Amino acid sequence: MPGSSTPTPSRDRPRERLRRVGASNLTDVELLALLVGSGSSGVSSRQVAERLAARFETAARLAAADVAAFEDVPGVGTATGARLCAALELGRRAAAGDDPWGAPVRGPADVFRHMGPRLRDAGQEEFHALLLNARHRVVREVFVTRGILDASLIHPREVFRVAVGEGAAGVILVHNHPSGDPTPSVEDRAVTRQLAAAGRAIGIPVLDHVVIGRGRYVSLAAELGL
Repeated sequence: MPGSSTPTPSRDRPRERLRRVGASNLTDVELLALLVGSGSSGVSSRQVAERLAARFETAARLAAADVAAFEDVPGVGTATGARLCAALELGRRAAAGDDPWGAPVRGPADVFRHMGPRLRDAGQEEFHALLLNARHRVVREVFVTRGILDASLIHPREVFRVAVGEGAAGVILVHNHPSGDPTPSVEDRAVTRQLAAAGRAIGIPVLDHVVIGRGRYVSLAAELGL
């Protein structure tokens, strides 16, 4: 029990249980306790793990959290927050494959397959840009902003400065709707038109804007004639 002074039998500790039964048979709290390590300030790793599990509730929400959200949990310092983020990112990369962008992006389904697991459970809207070369392979992912999407707050230079530096041949915009409904809003369309006009002016076209929801997505390419 959390707070108990009775030592935990070694065979019941997460590290020993992992050796005996394998990581797949450990609970979320046990896995988190292993990542937390030794705990801090008189708080055990198990207690910190339980706080993390209570705060984020599901593995999906945990995976969508950033380092600031982890550090907001009592007992999680900068080192533990960074370790959690690194472990979860490795898990995402493993799930996506060794080289997720190795093949050309053929359409919005490819964007959703790669970006969906990262964005579908995010608590806030996140706006990203995928920079493509002439073969439609992603050369770089650019995080643009977090929060309510607003055309007045997104300046084209935030996207196209990096695109020009990378010699990108095209850009795909992608963001999520935390509600789970990917239906584009009026503001989504306004942002897309603004960035598409800027791209045409400098010769780097916006090829699509993919809005990600929970389990589905919407592509704005056809609707806006991109």
